[in-house]
Amino acid sequence: MSRKERKTITKVRLEDIQNPSFLKDLNYLSLEYLASSIREEIILKTSEFGGHLSSNLGVVELTIALHRSFDFSFDKLLFDVGHQTYTHKILTGRSLDKLRTKDGVSGYQRRCESAFDCFEAGHSSTSLSAAHGFAIDRDLKGEKYDVVAVIGDASIVNGLAFEALNNISHLHNKVIIILNDNEMAISRPTGGMSKFFASLSTGAGYTKMKRWYHDLMFKTRFGRFLYKCTSKIKRFIKQLLVPSTYFDDMGFQYLGPIDGHNIKALENAFRRAKRTTKSVVIHVETIKGMGYKLAEDDQIGYWHGVTPFNIETGKPKNLHPELLSWSHLFSDLLDELMSKREDLIIISPATTKGSGLEVIFDKYPKRTFDVGISEGHALSLASGFALSGRHPIVSVYSTFLQRAFDQVIHDLARMDLNVTFLVDRAGLVGADGETHQGIYDEAFLINTPNVVLTMPSSDEEAKALLSESLKEHGPFFIRYPRDYLAKNHIIKTKELTLGKWIVELKAKTKKLAIIAVGQLLRELKQLIIDKNLDVTLINALYLKPIDEDLLKTLLHYENILLYDAYASENGFITFLKSKLSDLSYCGKIYSFGVKDQFVSHGKIKEQLALFNLLPEQVLAKIKDIIK
Repeated sequence: MSRKERKTITKVRLEDIQNPSFLKDLNYLSLEYLASSIREEIILKTSEFGGHLSSNLGVVELTIALHRSFDFSFDKLLFDVGHQTYTHKILTGRSLDKLRTKDGVSGYQRRCESAFDCFEAGHSSTSLSAAHGFAIDRDLKGEKYDVVAVIGDASIVNGLAFEALNNISHLHNKVIIILNDNEMAISRPTGGMSKFFASLSTGAGYTKMKRWYHDLMFKTRFGRFLYKCTSKIKRFIKQLLVPSTYFDDMGFQYLGPIDGHNIKALENAFRRAKRTTKSVVIHVETIKGMGYKLAEDDQIGYWHGVTPFNIETGKPKNLHPELLSWSHLFSDLLDELMSKREDLIIISPATTKGSGLEVIFDKYPKRTFDVGISEGHALSLASGFALSGRHPIVSVYSTFLQRAFDQVIHDLARMDLNVTFLVDRAGLVGADGETHQGIYDEAFLINTPNVVLTMPSSDEEAKALLSESLKEHGPFFIRYPRDYLAKNHIIKTKELTLGKWIVELKAKTKKLAIIAVGQLLRELKQLIIDKNLDVTLINALYLKPIDEDLLKTLLHYENILLYDAYASENGFITFLKSKLSDLSYCGKIYSFGVKDQFVSHGKIKEQLALFNLLPEQVLAKIKDIIK
């Protein structure tokens, strides 16, 4: 390539990209221009549809370099979590138009979208284990391809990732691990000797000579002895001159740190990694939010996941000052309680911002703990606090609570420990799709002994249930949705009795009784009143224990309709059906819950409509029953 050609910029239209093969024809100036264009597209589309902004802006050059260095129609590429795949989608011919909407691409890797997606995730720290599975299978079949896993510095410290690292280092099935470090959380070797050894140990000549020397020495018993002695001497000299990393000590080849925004440097590292015969960790440093000043300056994760926003100001587009999210409602309630009770402890597994707890964590630093992506640890930590006489409150998304199911049973429920759980984002969650739906916790909690399981339908009930949870009831779970309710400056005090339901509407006839759960029952109630329908409506705010006394009064109704839009129908609905059967109910039962299937991305309202769970859809059935 001539000097003039090297200075020529080839401009690529993103909408014309079909696969990554074109990347090899671009010079580095053109690649820089492409990276800039991709960043503009990511900022534009996330400002329109929401999504994960900072993490995607940080891996643009890294993803370009990966696709120039490997052939992922053959090699395997796994993104841990998968939320940083927007550049990968663009380079593999997928438009970000309608990102995370019903008719658009997912915000994560999806095998059904592209042959370049060999893996799917949404939760953290699963990529290394899956990558190891690919690598073992490759070697068993005698095939030749690379397995590459991209994992962030927050994900790699999760227990599951450590388990995988331990196994990968023990078995000799090569995996290339790219550690995307964007928070300076990983200690790193520095200095010229470190760079010298990294360069030497991954050079083509060195690798070939090392393999030849190994084969020669292992032909005789004395040769094997000599090989072990010389290897120990080599390791001693290296450790004397260069401080080792954790990965070196585990037996990985370590490369880095590498500038994650320098495509040429990344490609050099990838070439070295491909030459090594053992698993390698490439330590890449990136700037989270690169290319969007507000995201680059973000220190608390505000720009990690965003709703639609104004690019110029950074302000959300859909502000509703008259509304309050359920997350912030509980944050306000917690703030009030923390000032009154010194025994309260709050624990969050990396969801502090999402659950609106930043102010509380700043206000009470000695009694609040963000343990990172460590859900199992969070719950076992809570058990220690509870056994010490404190009352821990664990704030966790429903989708992440399932990662700690064993701790719920083994460390909390079994010992009947007094711990409050604020289960955020219970129910259908919309654009994050099937990996994040909060519809599974209800079923496993309702079948766990000693558990109290609840779901308020109003701010008054939320306040009352939170207060009730601080009494000695054992593990007490309060589920609430990803939704909003009217903002009230003064929330009335409501008296509740453990396990007792509320009769919202009482019918004159015994035609139909409705047992409903959560905020949507408020909308359904208003529709019933507006249509002047004669039905009984029960607010089942306690899912466990259930109100058997009230349930028995419904046995004489001709029909019972069960309405729980916030969980799989295998949870509370199935539980109630079983109870009604035990009580020999002879009438007809109608069920309105999320069907037993994974629910893809889209708007929450679209997902509810898919299962006929919108209040107006339920109302249509009510009319049909009582006509």
